[in-house]
Amino acid sequence: MTAGPAARRLHRSARVEDAVDRWIAAWLRRRGWTVRVEPYTSYGGDGWVRLLARAVLAAPVVHAEDLPGAGAATHVDRPRADEETTALRGWRSFLTAQVAGARLELLADGAVHPLVADRGGYVDAVVPVRLEPGWHELTLRTQDGRAALVPVLVVDPRARLGVVSDIDDTVMVTRLPRPLIAAWNYFVRHEGAREAVPGMAALYRALLAAHPGTPVVYLSTGAWNAAPALGRFLRRERFPVGPILLTDFGPTNTGWFRSGQEHKRTQLRRLLREFPDVRWVLIGDDGQHDPAIYAGVTREQPDRVEAVLIRQLTGAEHVLARGVPGPAPGQEQAASRTRTTGTPVVQGADGFQIAARLRNRGALIVRDDAPGGV
Repeated sequence: MTAGPAARRLHRSARVEDAVDRWIAAWLRRRGWTVRVEPYTSYGGDGWVRLLARAVLAAPVVHAEDLPGAGAATHVDRPRADEETTALRGWRSFLTAQVAGARLELLADGAVHPLVADRGGYVDAVVPVRLEPGWHELTLRTQDGRAALVPVLVVDPRARLGVVSDIDDTVMVTRLPRPLIAAWNYFVRHEGAREAVPGMAALYRALLAAHPGTPVVYLSTGAWNAAPALGRFLRRERFPVGPILLTDFGPTNTGWFRSGQEHKRTQLRRLLREFPDVRWVLIGDDGQHDPAIYAGVTREQPDRVEAVLIRQLTGAEHVLARGVPGPAPGQEQAASRTRTTGTPVVQGADGFQIAARLRNRGALIVRDDAPGGV
């Protein structure tokens, strides 16, 4: 069905944002800035890859391979060692100029796949690529001759268990979403000052040790700008590496703001469709909407959810997150609705307590001898 003119017309906020972005991009282009690729950890299955990246403008630099006589037509951006370890303030990651409609090429499996970025510069595309299970690096190239290596996890078709994990206040103490505290954590604090929830990394490693080949997908309502910092945090705190599914702050095609809850529901349902043989362990916290979101998905497809694990915030964390010393209304009811489907719901103050209760209930096998075991 073809949408009418009114349906195709962007919301006023989106049109204003696009006009500002075009002005900034044109101004930077006149000063020699070129398109580069910001790769995001992607994933795939048997015969396909969901590629995630963003096209942004970068300041002009001279690379040795670009000098006359160097014989290289394309520069491949690789992260420097200091970029992997240097603590940064969050606001720096939000100073980007996206390139709407940027034309890119994915080089994979001996073929070139053309891709086009959306109005925010984002690429989220399913590409027919056949790769062996495990980790790969695919080259994504711009028309300006720059390229980046996109890490891709291809899920083993034999995998029968997967993990979907929230980030804020589940694996990382952020005390969200109160606006001032959220702004402080995202824009002001150094990366290195961010704290991991005790025992969660060990819990995840133990789950993977007991179930080799289990994919871990991190799902958050945070902005894509924070993806590099979140990746560094997860590596530093020894969480399993996996795709991070985030969202874009700001106006949408239909309104001023996007729904974080709907983002999570949409991505969860998509994962269930993409991997029909996988049963998922859904991990979140009781600070906001995770129990209700997980309950809804579990009631829709109870045979696809292995267990729901909820990290319980402390009274002080609830005060910071919501202004009251307790879970949001309806959290326990959501957990009860999940239990009626026969799906185990395990709650605890941290990863150590959740792991202990998992073992006591026999809901999941968690190995005690995993590296850094719980």
